[in-house]
Amino acid sequence: MQFSGALRDWWWSVDRVLVFTFCTLMAVGLVLSLAASPGAAASNHIADPFYFFFRHSVFAAAGLVIMVLVSLADPVNARRFANLVLIGSILVMIYMIFAGHEAKGAQRWVRFGSFSLQPSEFLKPGFVVTVAWLFSRAKAKGSPSMVLAFLVLIASISLLMKQPDLGQTVLIMASFGAVFFLSGMSWVWIISLGSFSIAGLYSAYTFFPYVAARIQHFLEPSGDGNSQTDRALAALTGGGIFGRGPGEGVIKWILPEAHTDYIFSVAVEEFGTLAALFIITLFSIILFRGFSSSLRLTDQTEQLAVAGLSVMIGLQAAINIAVNLHISPPEGMTLPFLSYGGSSMLGMSITAGLLLAFTRRRPGAFE
Repeated sequence: MQFSGALRDWWWSVDRVLVFTFCTLMAVGLVLSLAASPGAAASNHIADPFYFFFRHSVFAAAGLVIMVLVSLADPVNARRFANLVLIGSILVMIYMIFAGHEAKGAQRWVRFGSFSLQPSEFLKPGFVVTVAWLFSRAKAKGSPSMVLAFLVLIASISLLMKQPDLGQTVLIMASFGAVFFLSGMSWVWIISLGSFSIAGLYSAYTFFPYVAARIQHFLEPSGDGNSQTDRALAALTGGGIFGRGPGEGVIKWILPEAHTDYIFSVAVEEFGTLAALFIITLFSIILFRGFSSSLRLTDQTEQLAVAGLSVMIGLQAAINIAVNLHISPPEGMTLPFLSYGGSSMLGMSITAGLLLAFTRRRPGAFE
């Protein structure tokens, strides 16, 4: 009875536009997973053509539950939860240096029986909320919060580049920069952060062959049209306005990552440009709604956290779509809620839950 009352209060206080948008993205993800699953199963020599669809359905159901449970928290407990998620993710990533599971030249996963976990997906929401909290306290006299925020940044990007994972590193740095800028810090700090970011990216290009190879391949493509991005771009242009029709696409049969990194290309090929516009509109709603709420919140931690989480979701979607459009090097970045992947779905569900928790209507929360 008490829980049902909490759910009733939640429904009348939560941002229902955001809830509807997140649920719509999950539903679209299920449709696209159903379309891409047969090709992915064939590429991985799995007999059941809907193996990935069934797994994606389980992840989506679990993600929906997690999103609602996290969004039930009050802002203080939501922030504490995010702090714990960040600490836990960092500890697991340190453990991975010694016992991580390597795949496709990267050590981004840790195994728990038959399940592989990618802790960087959980690091992101914890990181954004934690640095938002630290920046909100940084202007207090004698506060070490600014130093702690930069230490969290350095620790996070160091562990990500150790894997290596350039895409998540760029996303973390951009999210940090957005929160940092919105916190009202001086231009000296902002310029210093920009210089640090440029130096970091140059160092990644210089000292990590994996990073250099991806950038060089993007700048100097082979020209034979057989790369993953070339094929994805061909699928995008071949879909037309209304697409080839559900199940009629060909890219899922020839692109190994069609159900993950290139799910956007599957969507456009089978459902057309209208599907692309619909997906982009959904992410735009999250970004606009998040910033709109952020501007009206009275607590600075909540302001920065909501803005940072919204930027992170929107930027991750933009990076994935840019890779599909061949205007950015391949990053291994999933499309939030749409791409197949348990860690991605659960991590994004935590992100959505935190965003909903901080934007719930409470006395004195909004101006």
